[in-house]
Amino acid sequence: MRNPLNSYIEAVPPSGIRKFFDMVAEMDDPDVLSLGVGEPDFDTPWHIRGVGINTLTEGKTFYTSNSGLMELRREISKYMAKRYDIEYDPASEVLITVGGSEGIDACIRAMLDPGDEMIIPEPCFVSYKPCAVFAGAKPVVIDLKAENEFRLTPEELEAAITPKTKLVLLTYPNNPTGAVMRKEDLEKIAKVIIDHDLFVLSDEIYSELNYASDGPSTSIASLPGMRERTVVINGFSKAFAMTGWRMGWAAGPSAVIKQMMKIHQFAIMCPPTMSQYASIEALRNGLDDVTYMKNEYNGRRKFLLKRFAEMGIPCFNAQGAFYLFPCIKKFGMSSDEFAEKLLAEQKLAVVPGSAFGRSGEGFLRISYAYSLKSLEKSMDRIEKFIANHS
Repeated sequence: MRNPLNSYIEAVPPSGIRKFFDMVAEMDDPDVLSLGVGEPDFDTPWHIRGVGINTLTEGKTFYTSNSGLMELRREISKYMAKRYDIEYDPASEVLITVGGSEGIDACIRAMLDPGDEMIIPEPCFVSYKPCAVFAGAKPVVIDLKAENEFRLTPEELEAAITPKTKLVLLTYPNNPTGAVMRKEDLEKIAKVIIDHDLFVLSDEIYSELNYASDGPSTSIASLPGMRERTVVINGFSKAFAMTGWRMGWAAGPSAVIKQMMKIHQFAIMCPPTMSQYASIEALRNGLDDVTYMKNEYNGRRKFLLKRFAEMGIPCFNAQGAFYLFPCIKKFGMSSDEFAEKLLAEQKLAVVPGSAFGRSGEGFLRISYAYSLKSLEKSMDRIEKFIANHS
């Protein structure tokens, strides 16, 4: 019998993050704590939920335009202009997607031909490399360094470029490291991009969670010469605590958005209607909620940095998202071994850094999208664990 499977998809291993989630589920133990999930512990603010509920009661349950409600696309255009100083035409340069994840996949498929190369700096979230492989493209990994605070340098980018390079991934603030790129860092990267006539996929889903700034992170699309070379992916999941609503967007050159919309049109049709109306409310009246949650995360971040320092575990001062990336190399265990033993002995689940690429080996991803009480208990368990293994 012939193999019925697509060879590209068959060759991609499952997510390394899921392994530890499955282990926790199999334990079925109420004493297990987890710092593994990258999901806000806050409920979606009531005024946003209320709009979603009213949408159902009012019977607004039909398909919208494939590109999404024009009203929502206009709000996104206003938001991008106000927060990032970038102008987008809501009619042709904004696409509403089912979460940021769909936007990432559609962007990669719309831009890359088989054999093209996509530069992917790691550690990074697990989806980019598989999406490139699914498109028949070649992922080219840059191993970022802790001594550079996991920022991409122009020298590293220059060294990875070949005649087949077409697309460069930027994902800042970063999951899993919490790293950010300052405007001056991005300006150096932009010069390399322009000099080599490349394009950028900029995943900015955590851009509002930047603790080094009162506002969001700088978008590379706002720099001279970069708007026409960049597709920005963003959404509502992280900043607005709307993960289950599955709402994201892509903003970029109309030629790219048109082809992304074609993929979206045939594969998805349109995002959930009630989620789109709720997202309009989020953009119009939800930024104070974002500020409140950001301040709460920042307090947790500072608490964890202090505890890791007291335990003698190196951890750079991450400035974004809601993750820390402590280094556990001195304990003589691989990331997987450390995480598995921590779960077995102290009933605490974390994600090994190796799940996010080879340069994540020797690190752990710690999410602080949990209550301070849970974080305190978790740090006590880590402290006890390392005391037993010193």
